[in-house]
Amino acid sequence: MTEDSPSLSAEQGRSAAPAFTFLRGALAAGLGLGALTMLVMVLWISSPAPDNGPGGAFHTAAGLWLLAHGAELTRTDTLGGTPAPVGIVPLLLIVVPVWLVHRAARDALEADEERSAPSAAWAFTLVTGGYLLVGAAVALYTRDGWLSVRILSLLCPAAMVVAGAAAAGVWTAFGRPIGPLPSWAPVRLHEELARSRFRERVGTACRSAAAGVATLLGGGALLVAVGLVWHASAVQQSFVHLSGGWAGRVPVLLLALVLVPNAAVWGAAYGMGPGFALGTASTATPLAFSGRPALPVFPLLAAVPDQGPGTVLNWAAAAVPVAAGVAVAWFTVRRAAPVHAGRDEAWSLGETALTAGLGALGCGVATAVLAAVAGGPLGTRALAEFGPSWWLTGAAAFAWTVLLGVPGALLVRAWRLRGSGPGPARETVEAEVEGESAARGSVKTPEQVLQERGADRGWSMWSGRRDAGERTGPVPGPGTVPAPVRASEPRVPPAVSGTGAASATGGEGGDDELYDFLPTDPWHERTVARLPGEAGPPGGS
Repeated sequence: MTEDSPSLSAEQGRSAAPAFTFLRGALAAGLGLGALTMLVMVLWISSPAPDNGPGGAFHTAAGLWLLAHGAELTRTDTLGGTPAPVGIVPLLLIVVPVWLVHRAARDALEADEERSAPSAAWAFTLVTGGYLLVGAAVALYTRDGWLSVRILSLLCPAAMVVAGAAAAGVWTAFGRPIGPLPSWAPVRLHEELARSRFRERVGTACRSAAAGVATLLGGGALLVAVGLVWHASAVQQSFVHLSGGWAGRVPVLLLALVLVPNAAVWGAAYGMGPGFALGTASTATPLAFSGRPALPVFPLLAAVPDQGPGTVLNWAAAAVPVAAGVAVAWFTVRRAAPVHAGRDEAWSLGETALTAGLGALGCGVATAVLAAVAGGPLGTRALAEFGPSWWLTGAAAFAWTVLLGVPGALLVRAWRLRGSGPGPARETVEAEVEGESAARGSVKTPEQVLQERGADRGWSMWSGRRDAGERTGPVPGPGTVPAPVRASEPRVPPAVSGTGAASATGGEGGDDELYDFLPTDPWHERTVARLPGEAGPPGGS
């Protein structure tokens, strides 16, 4: 179909670009809604006792799709007749709409032969507008169903989630740049952003924050798995109680799977200390599980600890935030002080500590956002509070990672730099670069010059001297830099003897004559030219 379609002119392509970009956003919303509707319809058809007809199934799919964007739903078919809020968002469902919006915004900025790519602002606006238009229509459809949506939650956080995913897609299309800053920003910030070291610190802080969050989620999932195994009988009873046969157990199993990331966040909050609320009158922490919990019958909730004061096994959950602090420190020091790096290549103490602190701050902010989404109300009265507190969880994540990550990064940096001598001053290297650039006819940075000199140490080991025509001496040890190259004397590689080949130091023309050809004799007949005063190899020259 695409091969047979008529091609558009350049003017028609420019006019059609906004329409295609708007349709990309609407199509992304339709794909997510359609996939979730198909899953719900399959489960409804296979249910042993389907209820409310196909209209109820469609309303359920639409409500779940809005819930996946962070919108808060209201359930009207309660036993008491009082509408009950549903604020816990399955984290696994968020992945699908966020990925679709991200991909739509990213692909909208890719120009092809028939259409030109819109600007970044237009791509963001049109993709977000097309997606939110479909979302508004779905919200109007669920208004009369048993699952309705709160209007304010559509604006925050649902619309913000869509806008953030579209902005990330535009940013990805441009190669994920850092900057530029707005014109009103101070000049000093522009200068800092222009430096490569600043960009490197920002990237390292982001990677260390992501490593800390991933460690917390992995450790929380491990705690949940241990709890499920420890209370295996209670988990099995709750699973059987909710479903009569295999047709009814499949929806319960799928719901438990999409809530596994939520359970991992709960486990991380438990290990860090704040714990999580099981109703307005009960809180579970490693120190104690007090109050009367309002626990609905669900397999994942059967893995909560036993009531009463905590034991050594409960306190062992603190290994999760400790591992997160170690991860922040490790990912920071990987760039701050690489293995076998000298003091001139490593970051300073202040830079290392600041980068680790920024990574800890990012870890705390991301954990707070995940805790806010993973918890929420499940009803009224006793179920009005369910899950971890977002601000306590975020503060605990920041405190653990900054208290362990910053000192850990500094200690590992000091261990890796032990015995390393100070390198040459940067001003000296920059002065040497100017001389070498004039001799070679190329411009190179100080870092490139240091790398080249490090590669030239193999020649120094062979000849026992730094450069042709300079002093001889022992091979430089680790952590030192070879002597600078004098711009007036070109560097001559070790000569090889052969037919018509002159010596590097004693041949005709001396140091001023360079070779313009390579030897043609077989490799096994070549020998290394001897420097003045050196003995030849045994068995001939």
